[in-house]
Amino acid sequence: MKDFIETRIISAVKEMLTGRVNEILGEAQFAIPLVEIGEYEGGTAVCPIIALATCERTEKERIIRLDSYSLTITFNLPEMPESELYCYAYSAAVGKAVSENHSLGGVVDRAVIISKKYQSPKKPHCGEGWGLVLTLRITVEETGA
Repeated sequence: MKDFIETRIISAVKEMLTGRVNEILGEAQFAIPLVEIGEYEGGTAVCPIIALATCERTEKERIIRLDSYSLTITFNLPEMPESELYCYAYSAAVGKAVSENHSLGGVVDRAVIISKKYQSPKKPHCGEGWGLVLTLRITVEETGA
């Protein structure tokens, strides 16, 4: 049985995060916690939350039979002096990785970042952390009849 396209998309994004994004972060001038997938908790890595949803298609996408997805990658970081810098570093690394490989290894037709949202704590030193929400729009040609 062939894998569902949704599972292939999520797997490709996870591979990009733990592969190319970590390579880019490793090349940085300062130490940035690497990306891990799973339920790892600790200060030496960050575990993003990946969520996939279908999007409304444009009329053109319906005609040429393209499926559209919205994928969010959410990074939650504890409040530390470096947290804001880490948000910018993760955003830049994911942006560079997506621009280098907009097809996610041939799994999709096109993936582009459509929004970046940086979330700072509402009140400093209250236990709330920093956050980064990246939203990607992914298009895939329909393969079914």
